[in-house]
Order: sequence, then C-alpha cells, then structure tokens
Amino acid sequence: MRTSVKGPLMFSAFWGALVFFAVLIFASGGSGHSPRFDLAFTGGGIAFIVSLVMAAMLSMSHKENAEHLGKGSGVNLTSRRPGSHGGAVPGPAAPEKPEAPEPGTN
Repeated sequence: MRTSVKGPLMFSAFWGALVFFAVLIFASGGSGHSPRFDLAFTGGGIAFIVSLVMAAMLSMSHKENAEHLGKGSGVNLTSRRPGSHGGAVPGPAAPEKPEAPEPGTN
C-alpha cells in the first residue's frame, strides 16, 4: 500500500504560508515600521514543521478495519436468547445440593 505525501505537504504548506503572512502583517506594528521578515520566516517555519509532524503522526495511527467487520447487518443478534424481548433473562438453574445425612444414621 503506497501513501501519498502530497496531501500532508500541501496541508503544512498552507498553514506555514498563513502564519507567515499573519506574522508579517501583525509583527511589524503598523504601516510606519518595516516588515519583520525574520519573525515571519520563523513563525512560518515553525507552523510548517508542527503541522507536518501532526499530519504524519495522524497518518501513522490510521489502521484499516478487518474485512469481516464490514459484513453483516451491524446488529449482534446472537448475544440474546430466543424468546427474551428486552426483559431479564434467567440464568441456568443452580444444581441442587444433596441432603446431608442426619447424625447417628448411616
């Protein structure tokens, strides 16, 4: 089974670019100051790496269901006894204990 790396890379690139532009706009402190590219690249790089690691860990934790789980009606009908309609189901009868002999008799 081959997995594609294009999806997680594009996801991480999107968040990296979004953080880059957000930091570039908000870290400068207004239009009277020069843009802070150093902080923008740092924030964008951190956002890219963190989102890439999160996407990789989520993709590694994915596990396909077993084939037999996709078959059937989805209702486990074998766990109830026939004739019980939601009520209490009596358990098996307890075996009777033999009576103890009376003292003095054999």
